Amino acid sequence: MPTLYHHPMSTASRFIRLILSEYGFQVDLVEEQTWEKRRDFLTLNPAGTLPVYVDDNMRTLCGATVISEFLDETHGVLKRDRRLLAEDPFQRAEIRRLVDWFLQKMEQDVTRPLVRERIHKLQIPNGLGGGAPDSKILRTARSNIRQHMKYLTWLAGSRQWLAGDRLSYGDLAAASAISVLDYMGEIDWTESPIAKEWYQRIKSRPSFRPLLAERVRGMTPVSHYADLDF
Repeated sequence: MPTLYHHPMSTASRFIRLILSEYGFQVDLVEEQTWEKRRDFLTLNPAGTLPVYVDDNMRTLCGATVISEFLDETHGVLKRDRRLLAEDPFQRAEIRRLVDWFLQKMEQDVTRPLVRERIHKLQIPNGLGGGAPDSKILRTARSNIRQHMKYLTWLAGSRQWLAGDRLSYGDLAAASAISVLDYMGEIDWTESPIAKEWYQRIKSRPSFRPLLAERVRGMTPVSHYADLDF
């Protein structure tokens, strides 16, 4: 069985897990604490980043973009109307743009700093960068949430799904980031009802159930996190 090295609060890891689940793949999940810099893990991926996918033939793929493209080329093309990356080249480009937005820009502006300050620092030894959260970093990241939610609201309000008429990688990338923030209670859903309706549709899918059932050491999710009706 393939193996996915991941972390529950890694947006990129969640993205790949959702793709695998939507396509009906079963994988062994190995939770990796990247700050430990395990030699065996660094042998698989010298960059020390997540996710890392090892297939049945022990071939290693590193990074969400590489893994998602590989899964589309080897399996997505066979799914027809269930394919998560469109057949039309322009539509594929739009999906990839949104994936980049939520896995790179939003990750840098919001998700990564909040996860590091609120979750990882509780688990990382002081000598490796752990300790109390930095209030300035928290304020900056939180101030960025509203603009990203406004953009998500515009996308959800102007299209059936974020990238067009069908569920796509774009939706899964956005939902991965939003679910991490929602776990920590960082989103005020009263300000984003259109985005909330879109997220309800996503989190109601069977592929989302394992994510909603997970808990992170040192932090319990907000009360509505696993509630499909909020």
